[in-house]
Amino acid sequence: MLSLNLPLFPVLETQRLILRGQNESDAAALYALRTNDQVMRYIDRVRPKHVDESKAVIQTLNKNFKNGESLVWAIVLKEQPDVMIGNIGYYRTDLANHRAELGYMLLPEYWRKGIISEALVQAVNFGFDSINLHSISANINPENNASRQILIKNGFVKEAYFKQDYYVNGKFLDSEIYGLLNPNH
Repeated sequence: MLSLNLPLFPVLETQRLILRGQNESDAAALYALRTNDQVMRYIDRVRPKHVDESKAVIQTLNKNFKNGESLVWAIVLKEQPDVMIGNIGYYRTDLANHRAELGYMLLPEYWRKGIISEALVQAVNFGFDSINLHSISANINPENNASRQILIKNGFVKEAYFKQDYYVNGKFLDSEIYGLLNPNH
């Protein structure tokens, strides 16, 4: 079985970005992301009530990394490495099948600047080249055309459309699944 046990949290760099581990000092930024109506419009999760809940999410993400279950980076600009503007990573892993689910979010003031695509390329390359994933999936709300376009632009293809397969906030929602195969396999 594939392993996600890494000795240190990997730090990745792009031309403009650093992808680094999230720490408790990022809790206010994560809270700002998860309570922003624009960011959460198509991310169907319960929103935190206060910043301590975001701190607990970060603690869980770090625990899950140590347990080899997930790998989620903070997205920061190189000129502001202490200011998290979004995150990207493998939230759900199916290591027995060499597959992981990629998710991402970004503050609206950074939208339409290629930041998610830039981070996505690095995260995908790391997943394929360093972890040796066979495939990467992304689960989006079918109404989220911007996310769909980012995935398609980066080589993902639509694999499935599930009707009312997700229950949140008292209603059933549809899911659209995109996937990318490791070109080296």
